[in-house]
Amino acid sequence: MPAQKDELGYLALVLHAHLPYVRHLEKDLLEERWLFEAINESYIPLLQTFEQLSLEGVEFCLTFSLSPTLLSMLDDELILKRYADHLDKLIELAGKETARTRRDPKMNRLAVMYFKKFLNIRSYMQGIGYKLIPQFKTLAEHGYLELITTAATHGYMPAMETEEAIRAQWDTGLQLFEQHFNAKPKGVWVPECGYTPGVDRILREYGISYFFCDSHAVIPAGETPRGLSYSPVTTRYGVNAFARDQEAASQVWSSKVGYPGDYDYREYYRDIGFDLPLSYIQSYIHPAGIRVHTGLKYYRVTGPTDHKETYDIKTAIDKAAVHAGHFLDRCGQRIEEDAGIHRANKPLIVAPFDAELFGHWWYEGPQFIDFLCRKIHFDYPSMKLTTPSQYLEENNNHPTAELPLSSWGRNGYSEVWINEDNAWIYRHLHKAEERMAELAKKFDAPTALEERALNMAAKQLLLAQSSDWSFIMDNKTMTDYAVRRFKEHAGIFHQLYEKLMKECLEAEWIDSLELNYPIFPTISYRVYLPADEHTVAVTLEQDNTGSKRKILMLSWEYPPRVIGGLSRAVYDLSRALARQGEEVHVFTSHVEGYPAFEQMEGVYVHRISCYRDIDHENFMDWVFQFNLTLLNYYDSLVKQGFHVNVVHAHDWLVSLAARRLKERYHLPLIATIHATEFGRNQGIFTELQKRIHAEEGLLTREAGLVISCSHYMAKEISRLFELPREKVWVIPNGVDPQKVKQPTPWFDRSQYALTNEKIILFVGRLVPEKGAQLLLEAFPEVLAFHPEAKLIIAGKGPMDTILQKLANELGLGQKVLFTGFIEDQTRNGLLQHATLAAYPSLYEPFGIVALEAMAAQTPVIVSDTGGLGEIVQHGENGLSIYSGNVSSLRDQLIYALNHPEHLDSMVQRASEMIATQYNWQDLASITRAAYDSLTMNLPFTKETI
Repeated sequence: MPAQKDELGYLALVLHAHLPYVRHLEKDLLEERWLFEAINESYIPLLQTFEQLSLEGVEFCLTFSLSPTLLSMLDDELILKRYADHLDKLIELAGKETARTRRDPKMNRLAVMYFKKFLNIRSYMQGIGYKLIPQFKTLAEHGYLELITTAATHGYMPAMETEEAIRAQWDTGLQLFEQHFNAKPKGVWVPECGYTPGVDRILREYGISYFFCDSHAVIPAGETPRGLSYSPVTTRYGVNAFARDQEAASQVWSSKVGYPGDYDYREYYRDIGFDLPLSYIQSYIHPAGIRVHTGLKYYRVTGPTDHKETYDIKTAIDKAAVHAGHFLDRCGQRIEEDAGIHRANKPLIVAPFDAELFGHWWYEGPQFIDFLCRKIHFDYPSMKLTTPSQYLEENNNHPTAELPLSSWGRNGYSEVWINEDNAWIYRHLHKAEERMAELAKKFDAPTALEERALNMAAKQLLLAQSSDWSFIMDNKTMTDYAVRRFKEHAGIFHQLYEKLMKECLEAEWIDSLELNYPIFPTISYRVYLPADEHTVAVTLEQDNTGSKRKILMLSWEYPPRVIGGLSRAVYDLSRALARQGEEVHVFTSHVEGYPAFEQMEGVYVHRISCYRDIDHENFMDWVFQFNLTLLNYYDSLVKQGFHVNVVHAHDWLVSLAARRLKERYHLPLIATIHATEFGRNQGIFTELQKRIHAEEGLLTREAGLVISCSHYMAKEISRLFELPREKVWVIPNGVDPQKVKQPTPWFDRSQYALTNEKIILFVGRLVPEKGAQLLLEAFPEVLAFHPEAKLIIAGKGPMDTILQKLANELGLGQKVLFTGFIEDQTRNGLLQHATLAAYPSLYEPFGIVALEAMAAQTPVIVSDTGGLGEIVQHGENGLSIYSGNVSSLRDQLIYALNHPEHLDSMVQRASEMIATQYNWQDLASITRAAYDSLTMNLPFTKETI
């Protein structure tokens, strides 16, 4: 590793990967090859370059933008299958070429090179299951890439008539990005750098901190770019605009001095698909006989002549190294010249490019980037690669500016996208915008079929808005295709509008549309509602009239759905807060047979239906859909004037909705972490665990305060997610003794144990970390001393069958009973009749089951782990065992059964502790103080607790 740098300035390399949505059910369309060529020649070579750099310990970071349309195609099974077939044909062709060129050593070396390259690509893709998106995600997680995205279909913002249309593009695109990466981007690529005033306000609402523009947007015409272009500017809404550096761009892009035109580089336009006889190449071009690029190219640029010399890969790579050095020399020189001018911030050169330039148009582009990263790492101490978000963290006090309408491209002010060749499309798009807004307002309670049609209409409008169609029309390359695609989407949109207005929809037609256009599966037409209905800036000041503060709690489980302790904790806390004058709304998942909305013991409970039931096979997909449903439901209430003052999220399963509500409505967010994925599994080992762990991290970092239920958990949360300790506060769960001690005259003890049997009760989920297996292993020796003992295991979970098999193997027979899931009343009855309650957990963030047993005046034996270790003081208010130690558990069970007089004194002290430390009235007051700290800026200190 090189010595620590004392850099004078920064270089931000930005690659924007985008292709229009060219997914069709028809096979062998020419446009499909756009994607296949980009995968083979740009995306995979760039990924392999980044991965090799990381393996060799080369420090680098750059920004990579992945458009929603590209992400959708890279995740499409139909497209990936066709790509695999295409790759197989290329390997076959390259193999034939190694034979055909054997008499020409230079050509043959290139043919062998291509053959090996395609084999390598196939091996790489097979190794990752043809899934490129997770590769980008891994690089981002390790800090090498900062991933961002762009608007849904790369719509050109200055040409849109309504704010609703602009908002829909961003809302849909950002949502799809978050679906793939479980995180929102910090910045965005504004399509075609097409900025129009007001876009920054919308981006701010979505929590975006930066975007890119062309230099003339921040540097007035005729003025020198010195200084201003080397730093971002901040718009009036607090979003940072990074201007493209003209000199850096021209060194790469310029047709006169740009590197790709060097005579030693590979010639793009000479391809065997055009050069070789049709009889030979027929099987490897378009089935209709249309000649296309195959990727096998044997010539170098040579010069401005039709005569082309044979390509030499070694010479070309050497030239890429020279050009990387030249590029950095010039950047370094400019940074050194400018370093003395800037006082507040170090100079920054922003170099954004289309990602497809590197490898596809400029074959040696990935090698150029490889050399550039290595040279900065080893040879350029005055310069550092950075990303916009890193730069913003290290440099502040940027100048403010009002940006004008602008774009990149010819002449810099929309000329490419609005001219005599393509301007005709905009009157149709503007009419569609108006109609889409009309539909959104009209259908406030659509039928299921109407909602599908409305969502499809929104999707078709987005697809029609793609800037690619107007660009192609201007470029005059595949004009017929661009015109056809625009007319296709605009036509379908207007058909949907007419049928919706006339109420004559056909389900079969909607089915076919959904089959043909699977992009944006979670889109909601409601995004086209007027801005003042869709996004409301919530005033957080305390209402002086004395009206109640509204608390929104998000929890995937709430009675009657009880999976674990989370449900009971949220239930008891929400009721206690309501009793203290707060207006509490709980958003939770729908339960069959229970009302969608009810006021339950002072709490407003909203049970919200997802479009599908909980799917344990694809649980993460259900979680994502559930969160989107929560957001849509809140949006619908906002239209009716509903608002809340604070959002309180319980665990990672509602993280996405909580974070989106915070961003969209500027709400303070508090998160309670009841357990962590790391703790449950004693590490992170699987991809699913990584996703959950990452979501927990996002929630804790974006929350203003994080609540943990024990000091043990507070330390774990702080350590795992690198949070300042003062941000994590301990507010334990409580218990309502009256609920647990309610008389149970109906309870029939004989259904569970004989009259002379002493019940040892375990209640909890049957998962490894709860430790029921330890009870079974200890119980044979307990029975040897106390044959009157009876073990009852109440609960269900994935270990159910395993535990029953273990009980049979241990010969426990009738001395152990598995009850399955039990209702609270049955639990109370068992607790009141049990001699002991035992909870030998291996991991326990809090241990509310122990409090419930204590409240029922049942003696407890617990592990000395996590929150249980803080609740139970051994020999004082219960008995403790060494976590995971069967012998320790056996000894304490036998001791407890031998000394009933000691149990009575422990029960008394446990009751006193519950009354003073774990009553919900006091805990609710402390939670309200936490809300005060965010909504009214009141101090929230350790003394508060």
